[in-house]
Amino acid sequence: MKPLLGKFAVCYVVLLVVVIGGPSSNAQDLAELPTSAALSGDTAEKIELGKMLYFDPRLSRTGTVSCNTCHNLMEGGDDARATSMGVDGLTGPRNAPTVWNSVFQGSQFWDGRAPTLEEQAKGPMVADVEMGMVGHDQVLSRIEKIPGYVTAFRDVFGPHDPVSITNAVEAIAAFERTLITPNSPLDHYLGGDENALSESQIRGMELFESVGCTECHYGPALNGWEPGDDAEFLDFPRFTESELIEKYDLVSDKGRSASSGDPGDDHYFKVPTLRNITVTAPYFHNGQVETLADAIRVMAITQVDEELTDQQVADLESFMQSLEGRFPDIVLPRLPTKSGATVIR
Repeated sequence: MKPLLGKFAVCYVVLLVVVIGGPSSNAQDLAELPTSAALSGDTAEKIELGKMLYFDPRLSRTGTVSCNTCHNLMEGGDDARATSMGVDGLTGPRNAPTVWNSVFQGSQFWDGRAPTLEEQAKGPMVADVEMGMVGHDQVLSRIEKIPGYVTAFRDVFGPHDPVSITNAVEAIAAFERTLITPNSPLDHYLGGDENALSESQIRGMELFESVGCTECHYGPALNGWEPGDDAEFLDFPRFTESELIEKYDLVSDKGRSASSGDPGDDHYFKVPTLRNITVTAPYFHNGQVETLADAIRVMAITQVDEELTDQQVADLESFMQSLEGRFPDIVLPRLPTKSGATVIR
């Protein structure tokens, strides 16, 4: 089974060689999730400003949609919907990827059209089915009407034109780099605790490698990402004879070609992280697969043309449970306001 839940791109080398012998001798290709992803300029003040912007629905046209609306940090970093709902109840064509551990990806969005967290943050603000602003100038106009924001931007970025879209998304990205979930049972296992995984989880880990999931799902985030990697993309689905293709409408979305304009990119996607995959249902780019067990079966059939037994599916699902890390405590920000007046028109 090649990329479980996402033969959707970045695949370089086989990375999950694990057998019951234990992590010290047989898991040398696995990597624990880093405990920090901060850059040198990610000050506490910048992170706090980014948090405010992330949670502020006033950055949307109707004042109803924030980054957190579709990437809910109180849950799986997604919105538990097949496709996300933006302003005026409009829905987009794709499932919201989790923001947890998104820093450990070579690109953002299902089609990888944004190479960085900063570039990704620019898009939803001006997408008509998401936050619906007519342009970034409208976003900045909202921010500039709120004195507390102007002061916060000046404190972080200095006095010269501090309120800019570049600075806004730089702050959001700084906050998003704090959204990592290390210390999962798998991480403890890799750190030397051979009792951190159950027998079923170890069987699932062995199977994950032996059927080919690790062709794409390797590395600390199990998405093919390694530090310094360039983004790459791969075809999904690979085998198209299964009735599951039509059942879950897996080919109507052309994937990367819709943004690249290259027909050679038809049905190419990036590989999503499997970290915390148990809390991000429904699955795939269109959110049409409701359960993790069904998603495992789909990946096995469509990517390596293999039908798994119920026991194999159960063991793989058990292994996926070992990828749920420790979520950081997040104190909700107090958003600045314009005294006595609204900025929403």
